[in-house]
Amino acid sequence: MMELQHSELLRIFVGEHIRFGHRPLYEEIVREARLQGMAGATALKGVLSYGHDMMIHTAKIMEFGINLPMVVELVDTAEKIDSFMPLLEQLVRGSAGRVMITRNQVRAGIIE
Repeated sequence: MMELQHSELLRIFVGEHIRFGHRPLYEEIVREARLQGMAGATALKGVLSYGHDMMIHTAKIMEFGINLPMVVELVDTAEKIDSFMPLLEQLVRGSAGRVMITRNQVRAGIIE
């Protein structure tokens, strides 16, 4: 049986149209995670959501499909995520948006 390592999962919820410079913020987060040597990052597009404004965002109806949610997931050690947090804060403050983050302890491993 595969042994799972104690890790952390950082989830970053951001609107797809929020930009950092010329790039979408979610792309910049993934790019910076790679530059920082994080173990892995994935950006996922949401198809239905609501947030602090209580407005429904959905891919089903064109007029409501504006700024759909993107979720960036990073998995690594608690220490690596701790060191990434100040950079993440700089990225968000350098954009014109707001994000929500969650952080959870997980057990992770890779099957080859």
